[in-house]
Amino acid sequence: MRYFIELSYDGAAYCGWQRQPDALTVQQTLEQGLSTLLREPIEVVGAGRTDTGVNASYYVAHFDCEKGVENCAQLVYKLNLILPHDVAVKSVRKVKEEAHARFDAIEREYTYYISQRKNPFRRYSAWQYYVPLDMECMNEAAAKLLEYDDFTSFAKLNSNNKTNICRVVRAEWRRADDDADLLIFTIRADRFLRNMIRAIVGTLVDVGRGRYTVEDFERILHSRDLSLSSAGAPAVGLFLSDVKYGDEVYVVEESE
Repeated sequence: MRYFIELSYDGAAYCGWQRQPDALTVQQTLEQGLSTLLREPIEVVGAGRTDTGVNASYYVAHFDCEKGVENCAQLVYKLNLILPHDVAVKSVRKVKEEAHARFDAIEREYTYYISQRKNPFRRYSAWQYYVPLDMECMNEAAAKLLEYDDFTSFAKLNSNNKTNICRVVRAEWRRADDDADLLIFTIRADRFLRNMIRAIVGTLVDVGRGRYTVEDFERILHSRDLSLSSAGAPAVGLFLSDVKYGDEVYVVEESE
């Protein structure tokens, strides 16, 4: 039987999501917890890879359990007892046998946080960047992302991508309602390339501080040349914040 598991994690202590030899990862940590509780070897497939230090406020993975899960709510409770403090499980839900956490995802959303003043409570959740930024220009440049579908200019080299085509449906900056010094960038697309968002944020910040104009940003997009984009923003401010699926992947319980 197949299940979707919803979770969140602080990526500071992990070498990303994906299992690696001789490195601590979120996937490995979750698999150990599930295997212990379900008393069979469990392999977890995630909605996508997050790099070293990147966080997830909402993440989805799937796993198969031969015996089935008798009580999903009880499994969530027990998982949260044995998992480390920086990984939290929100739900476990039965899905159709062919459902796939990665390939069935319709859209993904990432959020990036920049703190414009020193804030000790955000040192692990936002890029502490104190240079004044023109958010209006940054938003004007970000809007250009919706007009393009080839993001080679922001794709990490040697990533073995079959294609650099992505469909961005949202890209915008705003200030937090409760903190005018906290800038929040939200970007939503059908897929993302490795390091793409951090490269985009780094380049948009250079627009905001006046290094590039909006026209320069569009030229970088159009060029399909990674060497023209800025250095990537730090991982600390980046969160996977949503993964969207169609209703067809879920099993409708009789009680529903």
